Amino acid sequence: MSATRITDLDALLAVLARGAGVDDGEGLDLLAHSLQCAANVARNVPDDVELQVAGLVHDIGTVLDPGHPESHARTGGDAVGALLGARVAALVAQHAVAKRYLVTVDAGYERRLSPKSVATLAVQGGVLDDRELAAFEARADRDACVALRRADDAAKVAGRVVPALDHWRPALEECAATRR
Repeated sequence: MSATRITDLDALLAVLARGAGVDDGEGLDLLAHSLQCAANVARNVPDDVELQVAGLVHDIGTVLDPGHPESHARTGGDAVGALLGARVAALVAQHAVAKRYLVTVDAGYERRLSPKSVATLAVQGGVLDDRELAAFEARADRDACVALRRADDAAKVAGRVVPALDHWRPALEECAATRR
């Protein structure tokens, strides 16, 4: 797929809404998963709107280019950067690497992953090698990347009630207005 750049808030909301029809393989659709992830981040990190928005859009690459778990994080980051800013884009782009990081540094982490996350881990590169580990640990946003990953892992509860997509419009507008 050619690189998609989303530069309009209404277009972004439309792509997110399309996730309502996409089975994420976890017993809920991508929109429900994304809304749960954003709600988890908001609960855990209430003062970081950019991280919350990253939670909302973290799997947008799957909607834009289905069937490519190995590249969905980078696709998503590339798609939202122009609208939501470099930090949101970087967090989205790194959420799969953060999974690989946690598998590398936490011996029990992989056992807590869903079956789908275990399956995609292999195509995303598996455990980090020494060079990749050092690079990820050196990231200034490492802790935020890990927080997003943990919120993602916990966002797989079928039927969980969380705020709807329209709830997130002010946060999206804030990120769009202050993108850096």
